[in-house]
Amino acid sequence: MLTATLAFAGVAALINITPGLDTLLVLRTSVAHGKEGGFAAAFGILTGCLAWGVATAVGLTALLTASRLAYDTLRIAGACYLAWLGVSALWRARRRGPVRQKGPARQPEEPVQSEEPAAASPRSRRAAFRAGLATNLLNPKAGIFYMSLIPQFIPAGAPVFRTTLLLTAVDLVELALWYWVVSYAASSLGERIRRPSFRRRLEQFSGLAFLGFAANLALADHRA
Repeated sequence: MLTATLAFAGVAALINITPGLDTLLVLRTSVAHGKEGGFAAAFGILTGCLAWGVATAVGLTALLTASRLAYDTLRIAGACYLAWLGVSALWRARRRGPVRQKGPARQPEEPVQSEEPAAASPRSRRAAFRAGLATNLLNPKAGIFYMSLIPQFIPAGAPVFRTTLLLTAVDLVELALWYWVVSYAASSLGERIRRPSFRRRLEQFSGLAFLGFAANLALADHRA
């Protein structure tokens, strides 16, 4: 059991640190709302992962491969949600664009004031948590990931339910550590990352990336 758990931890760690949708969401939220916002988004993602892990332990994720309707329903809902996130990010980036001022132009040597990340209010933390939870639960590939990866590391004769929960817990701990690093680094990079121009470019990149993830999910083949 120890050997299987360590092997799973190594494989899961490599997968978890690979840049993807969840990491992008935590990074973007941390830049906009600081560590607290990033932690809230990460907690939503972890809650979704826990739900997928429990579903795998009781065999519910098998429905995603057995039922095309269940897979497609979740897939389309997830694609629509990601598309909405992408359009919202691009709209915010447009609103943060440079505003033409009437009167004398600002002198080139005048320093541009940096924009501090907005404090994560209870409302913004709840929104970040919901975004993390929804992006994870509405992605059928997350369920298939747990269903296809975890059983490969369950030793012969080991109790499936308890071993699945154990490996899920290992994955959650690794994800929590990784998102803590991402959120802390993003919120602590200093003035450069807080500049309005940088945050506008990040919103643009995030919006396009979310739309790309949405298209990929919408076109995903059943049982892929």
